[in-house]
Amino acid sequence: MSESPPVSESSLLRAIGVLGLAAGIVNVTVGGGIFRLPADVAGSLGPAAPLAYLACAIAMGLVVLCFAEAGSRVSLTGGPYAYMEIAFGRFPGFLGGFLLWILGTLAVAAVAVVFATNAGHLVPAIRTKGGTAAFLVLVFASLAAVNIAGVKRGSTLNSVFTVAKIVPLLLLLACGPFFIRPEYLAWAQQPSAGAVSRTSVLLIFAFSGIESALTPSGEVKNVAKTVPRAVFVAMGGITLLYISLQLVSQGLLGPDLATSPTPLADAAGRVFGPAGRTLLLVGAIVSMFGYVSGMTLAVPRALFAFARDGFLPRSVASVHPRFRTPHVAIALQSALVCALAITGTFERLAILANLATLILYGACCLAALRLRRLDVRADGQPFRLPGMSVIPFLACLAILWLLTGVRRDEWAAIALALAAASALFVLTSKDRAARPRT
Repeated sequence: MSESPPVSESSLLRAIGVLGLAAGIVNVTVGGGIFRLPADVAGSLGPAAPLAYLACAIAMGLVVLCFAEAGSRVSLTGGPYAYMEIAFGRFPGFLGGFLLWILGTLAVAAVAVVFATNAGHLVPAIRTKGGTAAFLVLVFASLAAVNIAGVKRGSTLNSVFTVAKIVPLLLLLACGPFFIRPEYLAWAQQPSAGAVSRTSVLLIFAFSGIESALTPSGEVKNVAKTVPRAVFVAMGGITLLYISLQLVSQGLLGPDLATSPTPLADAAGRVFGPAGRTLLLVGAIVSMFGYVSGMTLAVPRALFAFARDGFLPRSVASVHPRFRTPHVAIALQSALVCALAITGTFERLAILANLATLILYGACCLAALRLRRLDVRADGQPFRLPGMSVIPFLACLAILWLLTGVRRDEWAAIALALAAASALFVLTSKDRAARPRT
C-alpha cells in the first residue's frame, strides 16, 4: 500500500535538510527546563543523577528510532498526528493531536513558571505572588499581541533568541570543570529503581520536543534519509549537553544544588562570581522567553485546526481581517497558559506534560509498527535498522517502566482530559460528517 499526498500537501516546498532539521530539534528541545531540572534531579538522586539521564537517553533512543521510521514513511505535515491517523484512523489521530496540544500547553506553562522565577532574581518586585501574576499576564498579553499582528513578526522574534539559548551553557561547560570539587560527585548510596523512574518521568521534560520539530515533515527533502540522520545528530548532542551540565553543576554546588531555584546560574556564580551568575540568569530568561514566544506562535494553531475541523466553535477558527492570523485561538491559548502558570508549580505542570508526552510516544511507536506492516511509503526507501522489528516493543517497555513513576492523581488528571476529548469527538461527529474533509 503506497501513500498519495493530497494536492495541498504536495504543493509545499521541500527545503529542510539534515542540518536544518537537526537545528530545529535542538531549538525546540533545549528549552527552559534544563535551567531548572538539575536541581530537581539532584534533590531526588543526588550525585547519582546521571542515572536518570541515562535512563531517559535509552528510552528516548528507542523512541527516536520509531519516530525516524514513521517520519521516513509519512511525509505529511503534522508529525505524530499524521502518523497515528494514517496508522489507526481518524479517532486515534484526533487523540494524538489532542495529546500534542495538551503537552504543548502544559510545557509552556511550566517553562513560564521558571521564567518568572528567574526574572524575579533580577527584578525583586516579581518575586511576590501578585508580582509574578502581573508579570506573567504582561508577558502573555504582549506575546499574544505580537503573534496576532502577524506570523512573520512572531517567527522573527523567535529566531532572535535562538543563539542565546546555547552560548551561556557552553561557557559554563568550558570553564566549570576547572572548579569542580570531586567529593561532590561521590555517590553516598545506590538509588532505588523507583526513585530513578520517578525522576526520569520529570526529566523527560528536558528531552521532549522532537514531536514538535518533526511536525513540518511535508517540507523536508528526502525524508527517508534526512529525518533519521537529523534525529540522531540532534539527540546525541542534547544528551551529551544535559549530562555534562548536571555533572558540572553537581561538582560546583554539591548539596546546595538540590535546593537552588536557579541551579545553572548559581553554578556560574561559583565560577565567574556575581557577574557570571547574572549572565546565566539573563541567558536563562532570554532562552525561556524565546521558547515561550515560539510556542505561542505554534500551539494556538492546534486550537485553530480543531475549530476548523468542527471540534470547537467556528469562532475559534476566526482569522483577523487585517493581520490574517488566528487571533481568537491565539488569545484563548495565551489566556489558558497564563492561568496555568499563575496557579501551578513547575513540577506538577512538567509531570503532567510528560505523562501526555509518554502516552503519545507510546502510541507513535505502535504507529511505526503499523505503518511498516501496511508498507506505507513516502518519497524514498523507509528507514530501517537490523532488529527494527523489536524496537517498537522495547520502546513501549521503556515507556511503561517510566510510567511506573506516575502517581494516581496524575493518571486521573490525564484520563479525565482524554475522556473529555473522546466525548467531544462523539458529540461533534454529526456536524463534522456534514462537512467535506480538508
